[in-house]
Amino acid sequence: QVQLVESGGGLAQTGASLKLSCVASGNIFSNLAMGWFRQAPGKEREFVGATGWSGRFTYYADFVKGRFTVSRDNAKNTVYLQMTNLQPEDAAVYFCAAQNGDSGNYRTSHDYVFWGQGTQVTVSS
Repeated sequence: QVQLVESGGGLAQTGASLKLSCVASGNIFSNLAMGWFRQAPGKEREFVGATGWSGRFTYYADFVKGRFTVSRDNAKNTVYLQMTNLQPEDAAVYFCAAQNGDSGNYRTSHDYVFWGQGTQVTVSS
């Protein structure tokens, strides 16, 4: 089992930055691929970004367009999502997710087994 706790969400103005954190416990974090997803009201959950177990490779949704960065610190059992130039359409609940290992596939929710409770990001225009 893996427990995931996100933090760092909140209210940001258009163009501002936020950094989300996700702390994992319960399993060997350094073996796990980690992903970030988001879900806005009335919309399906969508992939934002992910990193493999080592953090060497990262993967992003097209809409990120270089604004978001996923990173991880295996010594701290933590994965991060740095978001810059936030736009109103980025407002959503952001979820951290973990695979049971590293499947080599990262872009769909079905690739992940464990989920955090989510953290709200609100962007004011």
